[in-house]
Amino acid sequence: MDQVDSVVVGAGVVGLAVARELARAGREVVVVEAADAIGTVTSARNSEVLHAGIYYPPGSLKARLCVAGRERLFAYCVDHGVAHRRCGKLIVATGGDQLGELGRLDAQARTNGVDDLVLLDAPATAALEPALSCVAALHSPSTGIVDSHQYMLALEGDARDAGAVFAFGSPLVGGDVTGDGIGLVIGGAEPMTLCARSVVNCAGHDAPRVAHSIAGLPGISIPRAYLCKGNYFRLSGRSPFSRLVYPIPEAAGLGVHVTLDLGGQARFGPDVEWIDAIDYAVDPARAERFYPAIRRYWPALPDGALIPDYAGIRPKVQAPGEAARDFVIDGPREHGVAGLVNLFGIESPGLTASLAMAEYAVGKLRETG
Repeated sequence: MDQVDSVVVGAGVVGLAVARELARAGREVVVVEAADAIGTVTSARNSEVLHAGIYYPPGSLKARLCVAGRERLFAYCVDHGVAHRRCGKLIVATGGDQLGELGRLDAQARTNGVDDLVLLDAPATAALEPALSCVAALHSPSTGIVDSHQYMLALEGDARDAGAVFAFGSPLVGGDVTGDGIGLVIGGAEPMTLCARSVVNCAGHDAPRVAHSIAGLPGISIPRAYLCKGNYFRLSGRSPFSRLVYPIPEAAGLGVHVTLDLGGQARFGPDVEWIDAIDYAVDPARAERFYPAIRRYWPALPDGALIPDYAGIRPKVQAPGEAARDFVIDGPREHGVAGLVNLFGIESPGLTASLAMAEYAVGKLRETG
């Protein structure tokens, strides 16, 4: 069994950021990834939005890591030539009954450290986005978009430059906690066994299974995983908006909103569809639910303008109908196993928070049980 210092399980955006953080600290790092490339699952199927930190409960990891990670990520994109744009976002109230929620979001954002929001009335909103129909809006100038694949390539490059080694097509089959570290059995075309002093489980949807496969880790510390699919539809023709447009949030997501890519193409989504198995097909019939939701803030949406685009799946750690849960990032203090950190339920704003999350997760490796 080969001895290694650190193993990162998963090469999505968070796993890459963790590998970079460890390698730049002088640690020996091996990244094991079941797929044959970086960022092929959740990280490849998101809105590519860099969030400001508005929606998350004050003091939560989502709030803290989003706000801490946002400006770091913008700076990283500038330093590494990663395509991005600080396009801004409007959160819109389409009726007077939503004004209270708009005010609550404004106050919560300020508590979280987002102090640049501007409350706009209908004429001021129309001056920014004439196609919008609303009674008021919150303008977030620090929200942006990023080319997430370019970002992940930059993280991978940094990690490799600092000495990290990547093993693709290498799923983690199982492991056990020993007196010398954590033994790992790696499958794939070239199976191997490793004994690692530190393991960071960044396996996304697969993180609970990975955790359950490590003998000696208390099962009670591992949350149940749920799959929440979000479908996107592309707008045929030119976008009427130059900023992102979000409705008032709903129970399991942020509502059917307008996102833009760096080429200016508009997409609408995601919706909320709880599923039992991974399935990325977008049912064209779901568009019928999108039209009325979008027309609340864009009444001029033409019939037949929505084209099925892609779907992503949120790795939830709460069941349908339950209150939203925070990121779960457990280290030795939570589960009692030295040198192991598990990341569960890493959905939005995981992309925005990734650099700050990596620093936080690596810091938890220093904890004792």
